[in-house]
Amino acid sequence: MRTGLLCCAMLCVSACTFVKLAPGAKQVLVLRAAPVGCEARGEVAVSVTHKVGFYERSETQVRDELETLARNEAPASAANRISPLGPAEDGNQRWAMWRCR
Repeated sequence: MRTGLLCCAMLCVSACTFVKLAPGAKQVLVLRAAPVGCEARGEVAVSVTHKVGFYERSETQVRDELETLARNEAPASAANRISPLGPAEDGNQRWAMWRCR
């Protein structure tokens, strides 16, 4: 009985998105590579829960949440573009922030 309830709870949690896009981050664009002619505004490391017990969350969902967290951080550095510095690993990822005209 407990195992069944635990499984149901994990399935419900896995469908949830816990990270919401902040109002100031809506204008931040995501680039796949470093842009040319833009000012570097620093880097940010973001992380989300990628595993709940023995259950691993969807790779796509984790990647989307990491991107959203990075976009949320960009306005504090006056950045309007972000680009990944490498792939996501175990719910962690580093991003470069850019200010482009």
